[in-house]
Amino acid sequence: MANLPLLLGHRGARVSPGVSENTFPCFDLALEHGCDGFEFDVRLTASGDAVVCHDPKVGKITVARAKQGQLSKLPCMNDVIQRYGQRAFLDIELKVGDLESKVLTALRDHPPDRGYVVSSFHPDVVMNLEARSRSVSIGLICETHAQLSRWHELPVDYVIAHQSLVDKKLVQEVHGAGLRILVWTVNDCEVMLRLADWAVDGIISDDTELLVRTLR
Repeated sequence: MANLPLLLGHRGARVSPGVSENTFPCFDLALEHGCDGFEFDVRLTASGDAVVCHDPKVGKITVARAKQGQLSKLPCMNDVIQRYGQRAFLDIELKVGDLESKVLTALRDHPPDRGYVVSSFHPDVVMNLEARSRSVSIGLICETHAQLSRWHELPVDYVIAHQSLVDKKLVQEVHGAGLRILVWTVNDCEVMLRLADWAVDGIISDDTELLVRTLR
């Protein structure tokens, strides 16, 4: 394990008590624990705001139908990129389409120093990102074998695979294609050690304290 993988918090330090996922305190805590960065989720409101939120609804409010000011307590994507881009690797997951221009503008205005990837489950989002910018770092998120089978044909830099899909052969194939592989969501120390031994490029965990304690 001479070259340790990136250690990334899943929605921040997700399992830490007293903090809510996908919030500034949660991101801060992941970095305080010693992570290199974190993954966070972005959705689009009806008023055109790019907000940091995993679920399609916040309480009784559907994010995609939210009007101006209804979700003012949620962090904005631009603010997260601006606040953390100088000190953290950012995995920016686009949960929906029509966010491509917004994320590219935010990255142009505040280019991250520690690296980033714009990721999505949706192949059309991946294609739209590549069509709009040849320089953007793009990742395909995979939870099923059907999703994973698409990585060969899409213009991605990262394969972001669920741990159940990952074996040493896949890591070698991804690296052989000149790409990087991140693995999620890994909350077991033995799995963390095995993935690091296979030389994955990053491990995403809910338990950031365990992740750092295991690999650093």
